[in-house]
Amino acid sequence: MSNVTESTKMKRPFMLTVMGIIVCAAMLLMPGLVGPPAENVYPDIVRFLGRFHPVILHLPIGMLVLALLLEFGSIFTRKESPALQSTLFFTAVTSVVSVLAGFLLYQSDDFSDSSSLTLHLWGGIAFSCLCILTFLVKAWTDSGASAAWLYKVLLVTTSGVMAFASHEGASLVHGSDYLGKYAPEPLREILGGKPIEDKKPDNAGDAPVAETLVYQDIVAPMLEEKCWKCHKADKVKGKLRMDTYELLVKGGKEGSALDIGHAEKSNLIIRMELDIKDEERMPPDEKPGLKPEEIAVIKWWINAGAKPDLTLAAANPPPDIAATIAKLKPNATKTAAPAPAPATTTNDAPSADTSKERTSILASINELQKSFPGAAQFESQASNDVHFTAVSMRGTFSDKDAQKLASLAAHLTSVDLTATLVTDASLAHLTSASKLKTLRLGETKITNASIASIIGFSSLESLNLFGSEVTDEAIQQLAALKNLKNLYLWRSKVTPAGVEALRKALPGCDIDMGIP
Repeated sequence: MSNVTESTKMKRPFMLTVMGIIVCAAMLLMPGLVGPPAENVYPDIVRFLGRFHPVILHLPIGMLVLALLLEFGSIFTRKESPALQSTLFFTAVTSVVSVLAGFLLYQSDDFSDSSSLTLHLWGGIAFSCLCILTFLVKAWTDSGASAAWLYKVLLVTTSGVMAFASHEGASLVHGSDYLGKYAPEPLREILGGKPIEDKKPDNAGDAPVAETLVYQDIVAPMLEEKCWKCHKADKVKGKLRMDTYELLVKGGKEGSALDIGHAEKSNLIIRMELDIKDEERMPPDEKPGLKPEEIAVIKWWINAGAKPDLTLAAANPPPDIAATIAKLKPNATKTAAPAPAPATTTNDAPSADTSKERTSILASINELQKSFPGAAQFESQASNDVHFTAVSMRGTFSDKDAQKLASLAAHLTSVDLTATLVTDASLAHLTSASKLKTLRLGETKITNASIASIIGFSSLESLNLFGSEVTDEAIQQLAALKNLKNLYLWRSKVTPAGVEALRKALPGCDIDMGIP
């Protein structure tokens, strides 16, 4: 009697079918119902759960491969494995969990629209739906329905969609040529890799020294190796693209990656030189970055004006930079004698008064270094201006720490407090910062109350308030800053209407709302 009851239940997997169809429909409707990603709207638990996606996604892939192996094994044993249906069931379940985790990651993390992202999203949903349908058809087949042919078609189709979604996911993380880069020649172009070029002599294609471009031939290849993977057309982390000169200068949500003429203040350099364990360091996740001597070359280029058409011959690099470039691009410098160290000119030589002032400032910097190593530095050897960055102290630097900046305020030209714990109270310690040109307060607790202090910085050229609490009413006061050239308000409480009103008052200011 129990055998008949069990058999009857197996012949009628109606409930499983209904549930499976509902889950498939929910996943297909999910992107449209939830809407586009909205970073910083969801609680941290959403980000936390979403970041399990790269781990979970391997479970359905492994289970589907196991199902394929079991099917393949049945060809030789002429007997179907009793574990096949349960394997397909767990494949379907884990695929749904993977899709949900992936969708949470997509909604809450810092992704920019790209073809790989869209294809991976819908490829993953299609894969999960096919896993469910494959399991359901198998369940009906095992209960006596004549659908064995459909089951096998679905199993093969599901495997193909899995491969497609996995490829788009790898392209999203590692670049579009990740799989195709080293593929055999017949598959290379299909998988997105570049055709193999004919091997040329080592010195072929190298421009003469006079024609070697510092950016194109030296700087860009270094950035391509370490940075482009996350900052190019098909993956734009932080809304920053670095694969062209124009986009590198334009910058992302935190402003330009370069502060031309001031390498130490450039966000590109600041991020590169953070401790390898710092979550804000680039490249992230303790991946190997550029070597110190390579960073020195980029610094030299930025300080030299960061022009895209600067030639190596015209740049006349100092001996240490020339030696590094010779290692990076031997044929570009092998015929050029090392450039002599530039002599100190009368204009660069500090006067006695300047030296005395510099000694006093240096004492203040050294005192500050005790609490914040490496945070404050002179802009150059010939300048008494100072820049300060708390980028390595994000999440710990507070109003109490900001008090220590008061002794240097009159000499500060750049202050970066991004993602620190400072509030409106911190700006009270910078009231004498009459030279301040760059101020970054993004992702802090700054509110409208700070605007009164900010408009006191009459020399201000760049202000970053992204992710802050400032509103339309307050930013209209920024019209008093006639030197302001760049204002970043992405993800703040400011509306497009408020920005439009400010643009009329500051027509020469580029106001970035983070909207493409």
